[in-house]
Amino acid sequence: MSELLPLFPLSTVLFPGMRLPLHVFEERYRLLVADLQERPEPRRFGVIAIRKGREVGADGLTALYDVGCVATVRQITPHADGRFDLITVGTERFRLRRLDDGLAYFRGETESLPDEPAAEPGTEADASLAAAVGRVQAGFRGYLNALADRGGGVISVADLPDEAELLSYVIGAAMIIDLPERQSLLAAPTARDRLRLERSLLVRETAMLRATTSRPAPDYTYEQFSQN
Repeated sequence: MSELLPLFPLSTVLFPGMRLPLHVFEERYRLLVADLQERPEPRRFGVIAIRKGREVGADGLTALYDVGCVATVRQITPHADGRFDLITVGTERFRLRRLDDGLAYFRGETESLPDEPAAEPGTEADASLAAAVGRVQAGFRGYLNALADRGGGVISVADLPDEAELLSYVIGAAMIIDLPERQSLLAAPTARDRLRLERSLLVRETAMLRATTSRPAPDYTYEQFSQN
């Protein structure tokens, strides 16, 4: 079944289960937020990455990716000058079927894009998926160690999830990679496919960090707002 969702194109990728704070100042997205406030909860819109173009400015965007993530609004903080701060969380993936530009902001005809169901416990498929989870967990810890070594500090993370789908989204959101690669992770058909891609990316990125000092370590001490 399809759903017509307001769309918020961004130069970033949102994954299910991940938080996304937004600072809304452009007029068309102020209207989007105002329209959301008129609706009953859950207030939802689609976050979709920009393939070509810009988030703001006269030039605007010229192309979007076709897989995005539904964002559910947890908190709206209005400002006196009409701006808004939003706290949102990704909930589910969607595929964009049709773009509607009849309003000041884009809307999209979308269809839900769920991952495949988890493998039955005790089966060969379940054991194979558990092994993939373990490899990616180990690879991500090695990646963080390489980042810490290059930054001259220590990076600590909470326990990584053991559930394959959630782990695949956590790793996809946390790695320092280019937008097209992050988008390819979001669009991967299953958690198994996503973990396989992430394992390859972790091996590559860790090797690069070990071989060069040119890449800075990330700052995990604060979370910035994404500007529209």
